[in-house]
Amino acid sequence: MTTKMRILNKDKTIALIFAALTMVFLVVSMTNQAFFDWVFDRHHNQWSWYLRPIFLIPFCYFAYKKSWAGISITIFCLFTSMFWFNRPEVVTEEVKTFLQFEKDWLYGTWNYKKLLLIITVPVSFFALGLAFWKRSLLMGLGVVVLMATGKIIWSIQNAGESGKSIIVPAVVGLLLCSGLIFFGFKRLEKKKTTSR
Repeated sequence: MTTKMRILNKDKTIALIFAALTMVFLVVSMTNQAFFDWVFDRHHNQWSWYLRPIFLIPFCYFAYKKSWAGISITIFCLFTSMFWFNRPEVVTEEVKTFLQFEKDWLYGTWNYKKLLLIITVPVSFFALGLAFWKRSLLMGLGVVVLMATGKIIWSIQNAGESGKSIIVPAVVGLLLCSGLIFFGFKRLEKKKTTSR
């Protein structure tokens, strides 16, 4: 077996491990109310709101590098970052109301509309990964903009006034990610050209 094949096998093995860990996190969150409440208590810390969009940067980088392990680890970190920070001592009413809405929505009745909406999350990540796997900066940035815009529209349309609490973190995340992804992509492409 060549060195390249060994690296590829290791990459896929690590990717499968972190994909399984992500699935375990999601299943436990949706089936264990106590754990779910603990996660959302810590998610009241808005640092996690600002941190989560930043994971799109390594996600795009690993898609560009065609690293399944990097993509899988990034997705695991994105989901679990909800509880990386301590529960804040002071939480605005707007944030409390919005997160309560999200909890109620996730634990509420599931129908085909909710299922279709949830499916947009993996579809968005698939489209984003595919864009950078195929080295399409324009398509990738377009997906990032659609993801952020979709989150803002959904939040305001469904949660009302409290949904507006997502606007600043989403816009800051969008601008920061778009800028860093753009310059990172250009740098990687330039490096690839000069190394030929």
